[in-house]
Amino acid sequence: MDFKLNGKRALVLGASRGLGAASAILLAEEGASVVAASRSGALPQGLPEALGKRVTAVRLDLEDPASVETVKQTLRDNPVDILVNNCGGPKAGPAWGQSTATWQAAFMAMAAPVFDITDAALAGMTENGWGRIITIGSSGIEAPIPNLALSNGVRGAMAGWSKTLAGEVASRGVTVNMVLPGRIATDRVAELDAGKAEKTGQSVEAVREASRATIPAGRYGKPEEFAAVVAFLASEQASFVNGSMIRADGGMIRSI
Repeated sequence: MDFKLNGKRALVLGASRGLGAASAILLAEEGASVVAASRSGALPQGLPEALGKRVTAVRLDLEDPASVETVKQTLRDNPVDILVNNCGGPKAGPAWGQSTATWQAAFMAMAAPVFDITDAALAGMTENGWGRIITIGSSGIEAPIPNLALSNGVRGAMAGWSKTLAGEVASRGVTVNMVLPGRIATDRVAELDAGKAEKTGQSVEAVREASRATIPAGRYGKPEEFAAVVAFLASEQASFVNGSMIRADGGMIRSI
């Protein structure tokens, strides 16, 4: 299917590896010109050489206000049509006993800069009458993941923001959606599995086997499978999909 992204310009956050890299690569494959932002400023891991001319890497550290401001200025000078919000998660831990400072730090590292960058991107999108805001969330929004309280809480706030924003800008040609990954085979999930293995005294493979048993598909997802959902939401064909949260989890979340 032609997603009609030729001539479109995209900014993908956290694009050096994992879900961000996979999303950046597929958007480029579909014809978009992609700015891949990450703390390292590196090109997306696994980027085919043939797509090199369509992808530009820039440095962005969401915890550095100056870095965020630089990207915002770039958006003012060179507006984008598609924004893929992707941020790393905070450290694992329980809800009970987290300090106010810890909660504030998690929010300021994840949600606040994403909201700020999105506002900057919306200026050009609303002026042009076309735009796509896609935020990568977590299955923890719908089914809180044990011992990931900070992530569950902050990403839940981002879900409320995304849904509210969707109602505000739809009449101006901009859609706002979220994609919720389940267990996708990324470095982040590998780190979580390793952490659980260390905490419980199990082997990493035992932890993975237990996780796979909770997924009807019987396996972890592939980053490119997740990226396909992102690319669809960025497409012309998805123009009537707005304010949605779409799961890419192999059926792991059992709620309706």
